Amino acid sequence: MANGDASAMPDVWSHADDVTTMHPIGGREVGWEEVREPWTAVADLASDGNITRTDQLLRVFGDLAYELATEHVSMRVADTPIEGEYRATNVYRLEDGEWKMVHHHSDLSEPFVEALAGLDAGA
Repeated sequence: MANGDASAMPDVWSHADDVTTMHPIGGREVGWEEVREPWTAVADLASDGNITRTDQLLRVFGDLAYELATEHVSMRVADTPIEGEYRATNVYRLEDGEWKMVHHHSDLSEPFVEALAGLDAGA
C-alpha cells in the first residue's frame, strides 16, 4: 500500500460486515466495503514507502487474536514525505482455517492528515 499497490489487502482482511478501521488519516470505517476504500485511496497517492513494526506483542484467544506494535512509517503521499512512529492495534479472527484481520487502529498522524488536506485544498 505504501508503494502504490493495495492489491494484497483483500487477501489479509476479512470481508465481513463487522470489520473496522481507525486509520492514521482519521475517521472510522465499518464493513469491508468502507474499510477497503482508504487503503486503495492512499495507495493511489503513495510511493517510496516502507512500514516496519517493532515492539510487537501477539496474543491468541481461541479464534481471536490481537497484535500491538509500533509502526515505523516512511513514504511519500502525493509527493509529501511522511515519516513517523505510530502505535497500532490489529485484531484477527480465524475464518475457514485462515487468520484474517478484522480491525486496525493506529495513532492519528497529523502530517498524513495535513498532506491529504492539502490535496483537498488544491481541488
